[in-house]
Amino acid sequence: MFVPMRFTLGKEERLKSKKLIGKLYEEGKTIKVFPLRMVYVQAEHTSKFPAQIGVSVPKRNFKKAVDRNRIKRLLRETYRKEKHTIYEAVDKPYVFMISYLAKDEWKYADIEHKMKKLLTQFITEITQDEK
Repeated sequence: MFVPMRFTLGKEERLKSKKLIGKLYEEGKTIKVFPLRMVYVQAEHTSKFPAQIGVSVPKRNFKKAVDRNRIKRLLRETYRKEKHTIYEAVDKPYVFMISYLAKDEWKYADIEHKMKKLLTQFITEITQDEK
């Protein structure tokens, strides 16, 4: 059903659908590993991939678009490197949004560590839900 894993984050893996984003924030469950928050929901989407992801950084915390874009780039990169853990664990399609909560910019290594924790917590949560 799903496409073989590649270490890329292509167009089909990104969350763009306004309907899915609306459903995500209405029905989704939340996991927090500071400075990251993941809102996820199990939903059918048009992609061949098992997950679609969106990232967000609030304008309230980072006024300059340059800073917001850099943090979003870091979030996408850390997810791209760790997404194989999710792809191996899920068998249903999921949609999720990862938000950055801190008021200052963290180093790449710290964000990477927190992303690993967040994704493993997500996997344990969905395996508990299935039982």
